[in-house]
Amino acid sequence: MLELFRSLPVVIYEYVIEPGGTRYFSFVSETSSTILGIQPEALLADVTLFDSLFTTEDLIKLRESATESHAKGGDWFWSGPATIKQQLRWLEIRSNHHVTPDGQIVRRGIIEDITERLQHRVESESKYQTLIEKLPVGIVIHAGGKLVFANAQAYTSLGAKHPKELLGSDVLRFVHPDFHQLAAERMALVAKGETLPMVEQKFLRMNGTEMFVETIATPVIYKGNPATQVIFRDITDKKHAELQMRKNEMLFTQLFESAPMAVVMLDERGRVHLVNNGFTEMFGFDKETLQGRNLNDFIVPEDLKNEGIDLNNLITSHRVVSIETIRKHKTGRLINVILYGVPVTLENQTIGIYGVYVDITDRKSVEEELKTRNTELDNFVYKVSHDLRAPLSSILGLVNLARLPGNTDNPMDYINLIGEKVDRLDHFISDVLSHSKNLKLDVAVAKVDLREVIAHTFSDLSYLHGASEIKQNVSIEGIDFYNDPWRVAEILRNLISNSIKYRNLDHRIQSEINIKIRIDHLRADISFTDNGIGIDPDSLDRIFEMFFRASEQSDGSGIGLYIVKNAVDKLGGQISVQSKVGIGTRFHIILPNRINSAMIKMPHYQRN
Repeated sequence: MLELFRSLPVVIYEYVIEPGGTRYFSFVSETSSTILGIQPEALLADVTLFDSLFTTEDLIKLRESATESHAKGGDWFWSGPATIKQQLRWLEIRSNHHVTPDGQIVRRGIIEDITERLQHRVESESKYQTLIEKLPVGIVIHAGGKLVFANAQAYTSLGAKHPKELLGSDVLRFVHPDFHQLAAERMALVAKGETLPMVEQKFLRMNGTEMFVETIATPVIYKGNPATQVIFRDITDKKHAELQMRKNEMLFTQLFESAPMAVVMLDERGRVHLVNNGFTEMFGFDKETLQGRNLNDFIVPEDLKNEGIDLNNLITSHRVVSIETIRKHKTGRLINVILYGVPVTLENQTIGIYGVYVDITDRKSVEEELKTRNTELDNFVYKVSHDLRAPLSSILGLVNLARLPGNTDNPMDYINLIGEKVDRLDHFISDVLSHSKNLKLDVAVAKVDLREVIAHTFSDLSYLHGASEIKQNVSIEGIDFYNDPWRVAEILRNLISNSIKYRNLDHRIQSEINIKIRIDHLRADISFTDNGIGIDPDSLDRIFEMFFRASEQSDGSGIGLYIVKNAVDKLGGQISVQSKVGIGTRFHIILPNRINSAMIKMPHYQRN
């Protein structure tokens, strides 16, 4: 055993404290001569030789530490400087605590020279500090809640000019209040020896501004004492970039979804990545149906498949495309669109395509309507000029004829003929003005007394040849009728006028006009029938065209039924016609009863 003690690089000792306070070494291994510079026999004889190795100040610290350990009755540990063979060395002393039955305190332990170890540790700490000073992350150490170390990156990140501005500060001073509880919990766990994973939190710089950080906390021994090392990385710019990115994504998403046009995002191969609500509304396909599939297979008509492929090829070759074309709805309905194709490029490579579709179906309809109206206008101008010039030419001819030398004709014959021409001209101008008025005037809702309108119309048209021969059968049933009085009167005036003009000239047949009207809260159902000459089947589809004349029996303007159809359309109604040559004609008209809207607009005192 003694041989073993001699080979150990420590001093093995036994130290006794008598109940009366006497202290002495009862055993010291032979290594004391080399480690402490004192022979073991000398230490056994004089314990004060050991005390002489320490300065007064260090000896006081050693005895205070030993006394505290004796009082607690536990193991003792102490380290400190000692002068051995005129050299400063660093000793580490450890011992247990044992009390004998007769009251002696016996401590058995070791004394170790740790000078080389401390030098190595100092060198390591120096290398470590040099390393961490150059690291691009902040490193701080705190003990007892106070900062005791900060590397260059740490104090720079926290807004200090020098580590001294931070040292001694409360560690929570630099933690955002929202994270105080989290920081306290993590400090408690590290104090128990746990190494904590990385978390994101917020610090406060010295000027009070916020910074986002990622932190890791680990337990360490700093200058011989337990401490916590916190490594943090400033991610403020990253968080701001992420926030800006999320903001941009939100702005893009809201713009994408709320755009009034149909918008689709395709990948570089033309497969659907996203569609907005406008696209679903326009074409009937949702994102789930289209995602990852070729768009052309769904909305491009069969006869335009090659166009769809060519457009994709143009766009992927960095061309911006704008084209007026046709696409189809989920139901097969064709839609006129303007298609804008925009490539999305990254490093000169197309990574996606934006397709924007603007529905121009209504515009196309308006254009077609405009073409129709322009054609009608051309015809109108031609017909008006012709029908205005014809009676004027006739009048001028009669005037010139009356002026011929030697003409002995009765002047009244010429005057009567001129009067007929003027009447015809006046009727034509009235029809033209009615047509213009129907196009321009807004619908005005008021109560319409249909019986009075019909009676007044027959009275006004009594000047027409044959009007007195017409038998009138009028039946009106139901409630009050509300609509546009002028347009309703125009409809009935033109129908009655036509029935008079196109009456059957066979004197054996009694000419009749039958008008049956049934009115409820929704509509006025009008059946208008005559037993006139009727309309040839080949002409029946054209009777509502401007200036079309189905018979040569009348020399009217040919605009009357055109006015009727336009007026019915303006009132939101419907009109249909049935006719047989030699039998007669029936017009069936349905006009909405605006009684509810009229009652809403009417002042309360007028409803009672």
